[in-house]
Amino acid sequence: MTDSPRVNIGKQHPAAYKALIALSSQAEEATAAAGLDPLLVELLRIRTSQINGCAFCLRMHTRDALKKGENPDRIAVLPAWEETGYFSETDRAALRLTEAITRVPDGHVGDEDYSAAAAVLTADQISAIAWLATVMNAFNRVAITSRHPVGT
Repeated sequence: MTDSPRVNIGKQHPAAYKALIALSSQAEEATAAAGLDPLLVELLRIRTSQINGCAFCLRMHTRDALKKGENPDRIAVLPAWEETGYFSETDRAALRLTEAITRVPDGHVGDEDYSAAAAVLTADQISAIAWLATVMNAFNRVAITSRHPVGT
């Protein structure tokens, strides 16, 4: 970490940050309308933040997931979700798609990942997950760039 202060880009351009919050609300509404479990939505936010290394968002969404009743074991094994029996077919499809979207720089959302998601998820669910991942990646970048403080 550097000692030089960072500009909090959300405070520097509050209208842009408010627009991101509004987009986040729309994405969350889309997940609910698509019938996605609110606990899964939090897990997708956590997984995106794990991949991006965003401590601020990890702390926030882990707390949110626990408040909503998420099993701490599922959160603990989330980085290795493929190796566990904790996740349903829908969870797995959503996690795989979210990871592919988050890792776009590693090779885009491949046909294999997309087809695997499409075999389980509806078009509404795919779209809602894609918007959620897009928004979460944006929030991660805001927090990481601004170095939102976590702990002391």
